[in-house]
Amino acid sequence: MTELDAMSPNPLTPKRVGTAHTYKGFTLVELMITLAIAAILATLAVPSFNQVMLGSKLNSMANSFVGSAQLARSEAIKRNDEVTLCASSNGSTCSGTWKDGWVVRAGGAAIHAQGPLPNLFDLSGNVTSIAFQPTGMGATCTALTLKNTKDSSQQRVLTISATGRPKVEKTSAFSCS
Repeated sequence: MTELDAMSPNPLTPKRVGTAHTYKGFTLVELMITLAIAAILATLAVPSFNQVMLGSKLNSMANSFVGSAQLARSEAIKRNDEVTLCASSNGSTCSGTWKDGWVVRAGGAAIHAQGPLPNLFDLSGNVTSIAFQPTGMGATCTALTLKNTKDSSQQRVLTISATGRPKVEKTSAFSCS
C-alpha cells in the first residue's frame, strides 16, 4: 500500500491487496434487486393505507356529528328548553337530508351548523330530526349510518339513545328498545 492510497479520503478508491483491486459499494444488480423488493412491498401496503384513511375519515365525520349531538343535549340542559338537532340543507332551517349537513336549533334560532358531507359519503337514518328535552333526555331514539358510497367495507352507526347519549359503533346492531 502506498502512502497515496492510505491518505485517499475516497472510499471507492481501490485498495491494493497483492495485485487484485477490491471496491466498496453496491453493484447495479444489488441495487435493482433492492428496488424491486421495495416496489413489491409498496404495492402491498397501499391498499391497507387506503383502508386506514377511509376509517380515519369516517371517524372524523362521526365525531363531528357526535359533537353536535352533545352540544344540543348540553344546550337543552343549560337553557332548560327543548333543543333540536336536525338535517339541514341551508344551515339554518330543518330541511334536507343528513348528507346535506345538520343544524342545532334552540329557541327558534340556529346555534350551530355543520356543512354537507364530502362527496362519496352518506349519512342516513330513520329520522331527520332529534329533539333533546330540558333534562337532557333524547325524545327521539335513533340510529344513523355513515358510510362511503363506493366502499361499504367500513361504516359507522351513530346512535342517540333514549337517555340522549350519542355513541359511535362500527357495527349496525342497535335497538331503540
